[in-house]
Amino acid sequence: MLIALGMIFVVVSVLGGYVGLGGKLAVLNQPFEVLIIFGAGASAFLIGNPPKVVKAALSSLVQMFRGSKYKSEHFLELLSLQYQIYRMLRQQGALSLEKHLENVEESSLFTAFPLVLEDEEAMHFFTDYLRLMVMGTDNPFEIESLMEQELEVHHREHHAVHHGLAVLGESFPALGIVAAVLGVIKTMGAISEPPEILGGLIGAALVGTFLGILLSYGWFSPFAQAVKHIKEEEATFLACIRSGLLAHLRGYAPLVSTEFSRKAIPSHLRPSFLEVEDMVNEL
Repeated sequence: MLIALGMIFVVVSVLGGYVGLGGKLAVLNQPFEVLIIFGAGASAFLIGNPPKVVKAALSSLVQMFRGSKYKSEHFLELLSLQYQIYRMLRQQGALSLEKHLENVEESSLFTAFPLVLEDEEAMHFFTDYLRLMVMGTDNPFEIESLMEQELEVHHREHHAVHHGLAVLGESFPALGIVAAVLGVIKTMGAISEPPEILGGLIGAALVGTFLGILLSYGWFSPFAQAVKHIKEEEATFLACIRSGLLAHLRGYAPLVSTEFSRKAIPSHLRPSFLEVEDMVNEL
């Protein structure tokens, strides 16, 4: 919602100032300039990025308008699930998880936490390491090294999306110049026309430069930054799982391991210690 309002305010501020100075909006109606800038920008984006990045970028732009999918309830459920698992591991051993990991979607343990269960990426990350623990891998240093490798891959994939959108935003001013140059070329072909016609042609040519800069700094560069923030917030969900698992492997009690996990949550989404304690008492 805030992103849509921001986009509207950018346009209203610029066009409002232009009209206030006595400018005529009809001059800015140059659909072919828009075609040149958007068409060339989209084509360059397709050239410079593999299909998976293009698909992820489109998905990220849609998600950007919806906002982050994570709320404080998601993290509270994740902490609840982790506490349940760490308590089960402490009391019954790693093999007690085997039946739950065989079919996660129908497990009574995981289905009690639907907000976490519906996050496929987080569930794959969590259950993969739980399976390693069931198979006997309990060295915290080895698990931590493996997690760092996986999170680095995750970071690179998300960075590719943000970087691709940022480069697209940076390209619009140059593409606006291309559109303006083509407009000037068109104007030079009509050099024999009277001044009032030449003035209109030159004004239309300059619209390309205006649109390129506006699209870059008013919309697409902020889009890239917004996507970056959303991806970083998604990464904290995995970091929350990582902190709890490593604390458990180092021998901490279930509640302490859950507290390690809680500390990895961003401050604006982090449940308080008392909320977690109440949740533990309910469980």
